[in-house]
Parts: sequence; C-alpha cells; structure tokens
Amino acid sequence: MASGFRLFTKRFLLILNIVIVFFFLLACLAPYVNPEKWWFISVLSLAFPFLLIAVIVFFIFWVFVKPKFVVFSIIALLAGWKNTSRLFAFNKQSAFDYTKKKDELRIVTWNVARFIELKKNNNKGSQQRMEMMELLKKQNADVLCLQEFHTSISPDYYNNISYIQKELNYPWFYFSYVPDTKDHWYSSIIFSRLPMIDSGIITYPKPGITEVLLHADLKFNNDTVRVYTTHLQSVLFEKADYEKIEKIQEADDGLLKNSKSIFSKLRIASSIRGRQADAAEKHLKSSRYPVLLTGDLNDVPTSYTYASIRGDMQDAFLEKGFGIGRTFSSLSPTLRIDYIFADKNFSVQQFSKSSRNLSDHYMIVADVKLKSAVQKIKL
Repeated sequence: MASGFRLFTKRFLLILNIVIVFFFLLACLAPYVNPEKWWFISVLSLAFPFLLIAVIVFFIFWVFVKPKFVVFSIIALLAGWKNTSRLFAFNKQSAFDYTKKKDELRIVTWNVARFIELKKNNNKGSQQRMEMMELLKKQNADVLCLQEFHTSISPDYYNNISYIQKELNYPWFYFSYVPDTKDHWYSSIIFSRLPMIDSGIITYPKPGITEVLLHADLKFNNDTVRVYTTHLQSVLFEKADYEKIEKIQEADDGLLKNSKSIFSKLRIASSIRGRQADAAEKHLKSSRYPVLLTGDLNDVPTSYTYASIRGDMQDAFLEKGFGIGRTFSSLSPTLRIDYIFADKNFSVQQFSKSSRNLSDHYMIVADVKLKSAVQKIKL
C-alpha cells in the first residue's frame, strides 16, 4: 500500500513538473510574440520568476529522488536562460558616488505619481512632495525624466515646473502638456541642466489613455546626445481590483470571479503596450545621436515591450545593479518596470535605486560615459 502511494506521488509530481515546464516555456516566448495576438503568453510572462523558482525546486527534488527526471528542468532552464539573464543582476555593489565627473552624464528616471499632493497646503501629502523634491535635488543629476508628472498655473495648486526650474536648478525642460483639468497638465517631462537644442514628441495611437514618447537633444561637452522618456499603458487597477488580487492571493472564495476582470485588464493593457513598443522602437532607430531611453514601461524584463524597446541597448540595472531590482512597490516583489537604457555609444559607470516609499515607484539613477569617437560609431 505504501509503495503504491509513493508511486502515485511520484507520477503526480512528474506530471506537475511537466505542466510547470510547459507554462515556463510558453512564458519564455513572450519577448518574441506580439501580445495583440498572443496576449495569454504576454500575461504569463508576469509569472516567469515564480515559474522559474518552481522549475529550480523540481530540479533539486529530482536530483535526490529520481535523477533521470531532472532532464525536464534542465531543458527548461537552458531554454529560458536569456529571459533569466534579464531578470537578475549580480554586480559587485558599492555605495553610489555622488561626486559627478565632468565626462559623465547623470540621469534620473522616476514615476512621481503626481507628486502625491496637487493642492498647496501643509498636510502629509505636501510634506511627502517636499521629500520627493529633496531626493531629486540630492541626486545632482544632469537630466531628470519624470513620468505621471503634474503641474498647474492655478495659484492654489503646485506649479512643479516652476519649482524644479528655480529650486532644483533645471533651466531647460520639455513637457507634453496633456490636459488634465482646467489649468492643470499631466504627462511625462524631461528637465535638463544641459542645453536643450531640439525636442520632439510622439503621441501613441489610440486606444488607451494619452501616452507619449518625448525626446530632447542635449549638448553634452562637445557632443550631442538624445534622451527619450516615456510612460506606457498602465493596467489601470482600481482599489476594487487590488482587493480582488488580495483575495486571490489569500485563496479566498470566488477565484474565477475575482480573476476575470483582472485578466481582462492585463490582456487589454498588454496589447496596447505592444503597439506602443513598436512605435517607440521605430523612432529610436531614426536617431542620428547616441541614445538614452528612460521611463516607466509598465512591463517586466521578460516581456515583448521590454525586448522591443531595449533592442541591443544596455540595461543600466543589469550592467551595474544587483538582485531583481524591483521598481514598483505594490503587488509583487518581482516587478521591475522602470528602466534606463543606453545604446552602445555609452558605457554605464554606476547605477542606484532609492527604496524610499515616496511614490508607488522607486527612483533610479545612472551615470553614463560617452565612448570616444561616438559620431563614427553612429555613422
């Protein structure tokens, strides 16, 4: 009887292992398939880290129980190596050196969530806004790329453009001025201490909320560099959605009911981001200058969005960071959705992430250095 139970258990675990490997391999396809047609694979990529852990656990288990079955995990790990390499960074860590060198450009990207408080007052939100401004000031960056940025010309509300120009010393800026309400604007923005000699905007096609790809051409020493920033389609989870996710995580009743609307929003957002990523990729290739791209892509490193936009650029976190590099503070500890990419004309010198819970995203910063003869590389 006992031997029969052991045999049943092994067979059950083997079938479970094969099922997990199957979904893991599907998730590995996400960077290569268009989410408009293959939305399920795109959504599945969000589970890649957990599927990876399951594959590794089965590998260890079979090593001790039935070594010949490790072949399933080995095949999966080899097939998923490229995706896995985008997920983790294992660089030697040292404190971020805030002493900036003249031949290096420091760039910050941060989804600032409208700086928390819009209206002038002295409540907790306004105090948090000031903490965010102080954190930005501390970075002493050449360029600030901010998403979900809000500003107003109404006297009762914060004019964040004016404040950052005057108090943080960023004389140049480029803002898309997407209307929020009367006298209020909300979108992405690029601030610069380097002279801004040109700028441009791409508005992503509908459907979806109005999102943009901004670029600014900046004079850096004797060269010109192009900085892009963008914010791609959010899933637009509301409070009720977060409550449903919590119920799913707690294995509460109504799993199917709670999952339905969540997956619907994930599917729609993934499809829209796929179109946005294609538009961004096309514009990036048109640049005649060395390129830096920053932003909140609202997608993970194992996604079509990430692979399309990054292309052959360097991911500053992978070059100089450590660990998983989570940049979104809610839902899952695996969500790295904010990035700094640098093309091959740059070398990444250092990278840092602030883990202070001021926005629902964490600020990231990198120092990059132009390689010699960059114009020859571009041409």
